[in-house]
Parts: sequence; structure tokens; C-alpha cells
Amino acid sequence: MDFPCLWLGLLLPLVAALDFNYHHQEGMEAFLKTVAQNYSSITHLHSIGKSVKGRNLWVLVVGRFPKEHRIGIPEFKYVANMHGDETVGRELLLHLIDYLVTSDGKDPEITNLINSTRIHIMPSMNPDGFEAVKKPDCYYSIGRENYNQYDLNRNFPDAFEYNNVSRQPETVAVMKWLKTETFVLSANLHGGALVASYPFDNGVQATGALYSRSLTPDDDVFQYLAHTYASRNPNMKKGDECKNKMNFPNGITNGYSWYPLQGGMQDYNYIWAQCFEITLELSCCKYPREEKLPSFWNNNKASLIEYIKQVHLGVKGQVFDQNGNPLPNVIVEVQDRKHICPYRTNKYGEYYLLLLPGSYIINVTVPGHDPHITKVIIPEKSQNFSALKKDILLPFQGQLDSIPVPNPSCPMIPLYRNLPDHSAATKPSLFLFLVSLLHILFK
Repeated sequence: MDFPCLWLGLLLPLVAALDFNYHHQEGMEAFLKTVAQNYSSITHLHSIGKSVKGRNLWVLVVGRFPKEHRIGIPEFKYVANMHGDETVGRELLLHLIDYLVTSDGKDPEITNLINSTRIHIMPSMNPDGFEAVKKPDCYYSIGRENYNQYDLNRNFPDAFEYNNVSRQPETVAVMKWLKTETFVLSANLHGGALVASYPFDNGVQATGALYSRSLTPDDDVFQYLAHTYASRNPNMKKGDECKNKMNFPNGITNGYSWYPLQGGMQDYNYIWAQCFEITLELSCCKYPREEKLPSFWNNNKASLIEYIKQVHLGVKGQVFDQNGNPLPNVIVEVQDRKHICPYRTNKYGEYYLLLLPGSYIINVTVPGHDPHITKVIIPEKSQNFSALKKDILLPFQGQLDSIPVPNPSCPMIPLYRNLPDHSAATKPSLFLFLVSLLHILFK
């Protein structure tokens, strides 16, 4: 036996160092499969569907329990390459995967993150578009849209106006995926600007459109999340790095304030999937040269990791009846920040509410019963990779599935169309903005 070769093999990493080149579908698949094979205890690779041309839409899950949901473990996701010609996010997510799996057991922060979170990573939602780019360009390339020439970030149901476009296979696959997991926090990665953009992307008078903005009931949390990412990216936080774009103070913007967008994925996530999502524009040039990829990774690495940790903000728990049975489809909402499509417990009776430190009143509502009110205080310093745990025991017997309950899902129609214009979202948010900023600075 050649002992020097044996020892060399033991010393080499399980996955060869990922290079800083653009990885086409074949190379990306090979990398993902190698990671899944060599790190099978903390990863799970699966396809959520196929593109128009039959390419797999791969998702790699990283976590201590990668193959199934565990109660109390929140679900996080990153999605990139919705536009095939916006390429930086795709490569950053491959390098993030590499960094996570090779740091497990070596870096305490990453190990704790993997222990406490299921991290779902989709490097490319539009593989057909990426493969269609023949002449990369900073501003527009053939390949932005999917194979059927649809913009996937204009292809989702819209809560503000009817979006009567043909729903594409990639969009349908993502919509089905969102129903299979209890996603709490997400970001989708784009290119062509340098900014962290938060919901809403579309709007009506009730959400503040008359003031050139469109705010959610959770605007303070969204501003905080956008700041969390932008403040750790040395170029994004400047707000003026892209000379041909508008300036973004502190590197963040409300999506509608930037430009209204119909059928976007981040609004769909927030309204119909109970998942807080922001959009990360990572490069002034949509398809930069390969030699610039190392600097993009260096500038975004800390932000990508810190943003995942925010899935542990706020409060989480289960709702039970008096017999200790978990109750699904129970409405759990914070007073004064109700969602137009109420947030409900999942099939395990779990709820997750992203909240900044402070005191909150939570309303728990079961059809046919009086609302149950409970108070929670989110501490200034979050617990170690965990939101505040608050289980709720309701004072009645009998599982919820024995009680007549209407279809808990909200119809995918413009829910905001007939909302009165005195919504709390139209109120000035300067105070909330300052609170968010101070929380970041003194965290």
C-alpha cells in the first residue's frame, strides 16, 4: 500500500476547492451532487421541479436535520438567478454552500447556525435563461427571461392588481415548494444595482402609494433586515456605487419607492407564504467578468451569514389545546400589525413571528372560540441562535380538525384592492426606521 498517497488522501478536503468561475448547469449539478454525497449528514439535495427545457431546479438543504422539518427549527432560503443574465448571486450561493459545509465543526458560529436552522439554497431558478446567454452584457442579455420569454419576477400572483400572465413551470414549482415548508425568512439575489430592497414592490393608496412608497405592517423588521445585509457589505452601504443608478441611503430602499413591480416573488412570499423576503441587488453590472467574482464573495460573505441568523428574531412556539394536542391553522397575529392574509400555525401547530426587541400583544384566534390574548417581551439580546420560545395553551378541548374551519388559505387575488386607505402602513415610518438603525448600531 502506498502510505504517502493514503495520508495525502486523508488530508485533502472532501470537496475540491470551488473555483471562481461561472458554473453552467453541468458543472453546478456536479458540485451539488458531490457536496450532497460527501456531506450527507448535514445536506440534502433535491429538485423542486423542472424548467421549460427540462433542467432540474436544484435545492440543497444544509442543516443538522437536512431531510425533514423539526419542530422549533426555522426554515430559511436563498434563491438566485431568477433572471438568467444576473449571475453573481448564482456563484455566491455555490460558494456559500462550500463555506457552510467545510466550516461545520470548525467554526463555532457556522456550526451553531447549522445546528439551529434548515438552510435551503437554490442557486438557479432560471437555468434555461443562464444557458441562453451567449454575449454577456452589464445591462441586458438574451437570457434574462425563461425559455418562454417570461420574466419570472413578474410571474407570481399579485396582491394589488390582477396579474393575468401565463404561470411558468419555474414559478409553479416555487409556489408548490413554498407550501411544503414553513419558511420564515428569505432573500432573492439579483444584479444590475447595489441595494437591499424590501416589500412592498407593488402598492395601493392603503399601503402608502400616494407617498411614493408601499409599506408592510412589519416595516420596522424589513428595514432592519435590509440594513443587516447592506451594512456589512462595504460597497452596498455607501448607496451610490452604481454611477448610472439612483442613490440609496445606507444601501437600502423600499421596493415601490424604487419602482413599482407587479407579480414579484418577494411580495408573494410575504403575503401568501408567511415568509419575510427581501431582494438583494449585488452588482452594478449584471454579468461581470469572472475575475471579479472573488471580490464579490469577499464583500458579501459576512452579509450572507449574518442575514441567515436573522431567522431567529422574535418569537416562536406551538399552540396546543388543553389535552396537549398541537393545533394547525390557528391564526397567530401581533396586535396592530395584522397581515391581509392572516398568519397561521402549520400542521405541527407551530408559529414563527419575526419581531424586533420590545413588548407585543399576540392575538390567537380559533374559529368558533373567543380570541386568546397573550403578551410577550422580546429581549434586547436574542438567545443563542433561537427566537424567544412561547408555547400557547388554549382553554378548550378537542383538536382543531374536529371544528368546522373554512379553507384557511387566502385566495390568490388582489387582496389589497378594496382595503380602506387609513391603513397603518401609510403612517410615517421615520420612528421605526430610527429604532431599527439604533438596534443595528448597538447590537
